Amino acid sequence: ELHSDDAIETDPLPPGQVWAISPGGQDAAPSLYRIEATSGPGSGVKILNVPVPPAFRESVRYGEQNLYSQSKELIGDRDPRSHEFSVQLRAMDTDRSGQGLGLPVLLALCGTLMERSTKGGLIVIGALNLGGSVEMIPNPVAVAELAVEKGAAQLLMPISARRQLLDLPDEMATKVNIVFYADPADAFLKAILE
Repeated sequence: ELHSDDAIETDPLPPGQVWAISPGGQDAAPSLYRIEATSGPGSGVKILNVPVPPAFRESVRYGEQNLYSQSKELIGDRDPRSHEFSVQLRAMDTDRSGQGLGLPVLLALCGTLMERSTKGGLIVIGALNLGGSVEMIPNPVAVAELAVEKGAAQLLMPISARRQLLDLPDEMATKVNIVFYADPADAFLKAILE
């Protein structure tokens, strides 16, 4: 089988690492990223990218706040405030903004804390707000097409994108398994390896 250089690996990533697609914005197309998080004793979240893209700083802030506010549902009895997290964004496409990656950041933080890997070939999509809601994706079909192009086996999407994805062409829809989630805790359960 041909393997393109920019295709994602189908093996599970180490705990704390997540493949993600940013839906992009007015001036940016959807883009693939790899988010890598580690944790140790301490508190807070450090972003290792220099300089930090402002949109990614916001994604990390939303991911961090949701980790604290929903820690019971996400990670049980563990206390995320007694850990210091380091997060790095690796851009795989031309866009390097890191916009709309709150949910993948949250799953990376949970993964490193719980020492759980995400499933192989999985790409996660979702922008969070501070209240814990997942934002609407403006262009789910373009996001799904990019995921297929990158060799994803599975795509984790917010349930709000389901109706629009009926417009995904048949030849794309048969190449990727789209799994929908209702909220961040549901997304984490569906993302991690059993």
